[in-house]
Amino acid sequence: FTLVFLCAPEDEGLLKQSKGRGAPLVELTYNWDEEKYGEDRYFGHLAYEVDDIYATCEKLMKLGITINRPPRDGQMAFVRSPDLHSIELLQKGDAKPPAEPWSSMPNTGHW
Repeated sequence: FTLVFLCAPEDEGLLKQSKGRGAPLVELTYNWDEEKYGEDRYFGHLAYEVDDIYATCEKLMKLGITINRPPRDGQMAFVRSPDLHSIELLQKGDAKPPAEPWSSMPNTGHW
């Protein structure tokens, strides 16, 4: 795969100050090997860093959004947009300690 990180010119100062993955960025993933997800989307996914992955997932669930890959590790989750694009949510900074209901929540569908 190839990763491309994009940043608006006006955000370069914020990027230099950022610790960790760097923000604000858009990460684009191009998978060289053919992967079949059930839909032809032609790219991997979008990823966004969030301040609190558990609170973000809880809020999304209350809005009726399915958490396809729960944040069992306190660091990463996946949801899908209405047009079936995979959205990865990443915990900003260190992973949160494993917590319920996330630790035992199974995957739903695919991402």
